[in-house]
Amino acid sequence: MRISAFTFIRNGTIFGFPYIESIRSVLPIVDEFVVNVGASDDDTLEKIIKIDDPKIRIIQSQWSDKMKVGGYVYGQQKMIAQFNCTGDWAFYLEGDEIIHENDLTKIVDACRVYKDDERVEALTFDYYHFYGNSNSYLDSPGWYRRAARIIRSSVRSYAPDGLYWHVLTSKSKVARYPKSAHTGASIYHYGWVRSEEEMNRKLENVQKYWNNSHRRIDYREIDQTIIREFTGSHPKAILEWLPKEDGLFRANPDHQLTRREKKHRFMLHLESWFGLELSKKHFIEIKS
Repeated sequence: MRISAFTFIRNGTIFGFPYIESIRSVLPIVDEFVVNVGASDDDTLEKIIKIDDPKIRIIQSQWSDKMKVGGYVYGQQKMIAQFNCTGDWAFYLEGDEIIHENDLTKIVDACRVYKDDERVEALTFDYYHFYGNSNSYLDSPGWYRRAARIIRSSVRSYAPDGLYWHVLTSKSKVARYPKSAHTGASIYHYGWVRSEEEMNRKLENVQKYWNNSHRRIDYREIDQTIIREFTGSHPKAILEWLPKEDGLFRANPDHQLTRREKKHRFMLHLESWFGLELSKKHFIEIKS
């Protein structure tokens, strides 16, 4: 069994991605790591080259600024990397996502268990979305709690906007989410721990590919009730990168809830009352 990992990255240093830590976190269990590096204005390419691991295969690409609808350029760049994977499974990690060393064996075991089970097209992970600092994460239906991050290479899949996969059915023109089983592992997402300056710089760049104008982010303008204290351990790969702060992140006490936040707060109540899990799932769960 071969496992490929892949990602795409551009201006990773300027935008504050822990992309080197992300790549290193999964290298021990993969047979290759395909990195699609877009033409950048910083040292992203040089830093990846300096990892100097024979498993890493670098592809250099040029992004088209004419693709300004629906984030399609992100799907394009993701698939450039994925289509160069040679493993039985293709493991997609974004530049701000880290794997905990305690979960590596679980991931390999899941790939092995489901290798010959054709029902399973993808493998899912639980998510920690850290926010504001390393002691705080978000728990809300508005922030996906699980996502498929490993896809079977033999499946006809594509990513319309870089985030999730669609699978083509036998009718070719009909697409659906992949049928997925759970790995028992988690992905640690640190994008919202970087500085506000780096986050706004990144989002200003991202929004143009959705043909949207950028609205400046203020971390404190959020619903405090969805912020939870993290009591576990962080992956070793990210420890040096993490900002050193104490305590739970505190939102603006005078923050006015948006319509979206009010909706998600009500959904949280429904989850509590009826034992539901209402966050968006971009996969079809297969019960073992």
